[in-house]
Amino acid sequence: MTDATFSPPMPALTLRSMILALFGPDPRLAILGGILLFSMIPTGLAMQLDPRLFQGESIWLKPLKFEFALAVYLLSLAFFARFLPNGMLDRRALRIFSAVVIICVLGEMAWIGGAAMFGTASHFNLSSPVMEGIYGLMGVFAVTLTSASLVYGIAIWRNPAGLPDRALRLSVALGLVLTFVLTVIVAGYMSSQPGHLVGVPATGARVPLMGWSREVGDLRLPHFLATHAMHVIPLGGVLAARLLSPKAALRAVWGLSAGFVLMTFGAFVMAIMGVPVFPI
Repeated sequence: MTDATFSPPMPALTLRSMILALFGPDPRLAILGGILLFSMIPTGLAMQLDPRLFQGESIWLKPLKFEFALAVYLLSLAFFARFLPNGMLDRRALRIFSAVVIICVLGEMAWIGGAAMFGTASHFNLSSPVMEGIYGLMGVFAVTLTSASLVYGIAIWRNPAGLPDRALRLSVALGLVLTFVLTVIVAGYMSSQPGHLVGVPATGARVPLMGWSREVGDLRLPHFLATHAMHVIPLGGVLAARLLSPKAALRAVWGLSAGFVLMTFGAFVMAIMGVPVFPI
């Protein structure tokens, strides 16, 4: 006699299955993200062996931060790629676009790492026409690599088969699209300034770990929020889809997205005004 309620056991969650799940949909971006994570090891060793400082910090701290940030970005895109239309990643146009994104990521890291090696600034470096030109080119690279989130977000929204739950699909699409829109606005303004601080700090007090100024406006905070829309809003979408009715979940996703945009612009306006979000 068979049990009608019997269901096959769930497959075991192993390291191999997790790696295949991550690297399967878009191995190009996933592999580069993995390389950047591993590159943090020699960069961390360089921090320990090289005592040179730039503006009070190890010259290797910025490359280390960018390796981690770009790795998270690329691995996130590789994860979301499973919701793209079937065959989209194999199209010639997207293969070329992915190659351009990869070149831009490598170019950014080569410049940031090279500037660290020579003990000079990679960002806001207008010390000569050559440096000014490279800084402008890096800005183009940054916009190009960030545009991948826009392309993925639009394609995922237009592919109901990838995520049948409308609220969850909306959250993923909005998170990806807002990452591009908010980052271009905030980072575009920041790159036009002489630095990321608005004001002159007296003591150098900072938020632990993140390093944001607690005395003056710091444009890095809204930049941080903008780049993580692709994580915060989809996470909210997962919770809304599980806990609420379909209509209520949709409203919750729209509300969360609007609130996140307001929070990001609030931090942006405070930074422009020279006001720290986390005062002493």
